[in-house]
Amino acid sequence: MQRRPLDTEMAMFQDAARKFFQTEIRPHGERWREAGIVDREAYGKAGDAGYLCMWADEAYGGLGIKDFRYEQILIEENAFHGDPGYFITLHSRLVAPYIDHFGTEAQKARLLPDLISGAKILAIAMTEPDAGSDLAGMKSRAVESGDHWVLNGTKTYISNGILADVVIVAARTDPDKPHGVTLFLLERGMPGFERGRVLKKMGMKSQDTAELFFRDVRVPKANVLGQVNRGFQHLMQGLAEERLIAACGNVAAARVALDVTREFVRNRKVFGKPLSTLQNTRFKLAALDAELDIAQVYVDRCVEQHNLGLLDPVDAARAKLFSSELNGRMVDEGVQLHGGAGYMDEYPICRLYQDERIHRILAGTSEIMKEIIARNILD
Repeated sequence: MQRRPLDTEMAMFQDAARKFFQTEIRPHGERWREAGIVDREAYGKAGDAGYLCMWADEAYGGLGIKDFRYEQILIEENAFHGDPGYFITLHSRLVAPYIDHFGTEAQKARLLPDLISGAKILAIAMTEPDAGSDLAGMKSRAVESGDHWVLNGTKTYISNGILADVVIVAARTDPDKPHGVTLFLLERGMPGFERGRVLKKMGMKSQDTAELFFRDVRVPKANVLGQVNRGFQHLMQGLAEERLIAACGNVAAARVALDVTREFVRNRKVFGKPLSTLQNTRFKLAALDAELDIAQVYVDRCVEQHNLGLLDPVDAARAKLFSSELNGRMVDEGVQLHGGAGYMDEYPICRLYQDERIHRILAGTSEIMKEIIARNILD
């Protein structure tokens, strides 16, 4: 199905973004993948192009673009022409909005200009060795002490954990309440704030993921983000958009997997004729193509609703669940149709398969998405 045509300004933005990812990002992907981290300069280049925190007000140096379709274009063009580990959406749309929504004017004036330019990079730290989706199991603690809070704890699987200059850290501040959590702005160089090694992962290898350690870190009260003991509620407000972002990326990545598989089966000969002429191949790819088109329409509709401020969290959960599961089926079939070549790291489908697996986990596992939907239809 034909997607809704882009207006002239948006089409120009898409063309510029495509060239940016083709020239500034993709050529470095292999080196970044081996290093386990992207160059800091890549964020500065995105800042120079105006691609970071596009929603931010002009007073801070932003473009004031509120239409989420621009972010969707960046997500898609990075999937098509960039590198999956170059996750600027994490910086711009998953973390920075918490500062915009809950930060004081002083915090925004101090941080947003550098976040927009790419001079500073963001991360968010919620997951712990014994607490993932269930924040009630969080063990990191912050205790009030005069004009500071003293923070102790460990976070793990933190994306941008090495690159980040500012990390939003969730820590328990009321031990008597399961959700008595506060958000803190931890900054590079604070005594007691340490980072572990770059963790080795199945996929998304160019995206730095690390453990973070907090040992008696004295956090000024000026670095409390939002209200004390309301951090859990603050985090919940961003989940619908986080899942929409994941859905946009899932559909784009699955389309890439379909494209590389289609090209392979057209050229691969089996029993003297192209693999693409066999009914099994044709039917499998036809079914996946149909599902991808349907998923794209649903995700685009969610984007429209989000622009209107009407995106239902349950619809976002549906989009995230279906798109991530579809992406998983697509890369699995892609590997199968590649045969032995699909198992070789030099083929794009092998790396797409590795990169995909996290998407049924991040932003809430498929099981949690099902529970959210089930509560809506059964409780």
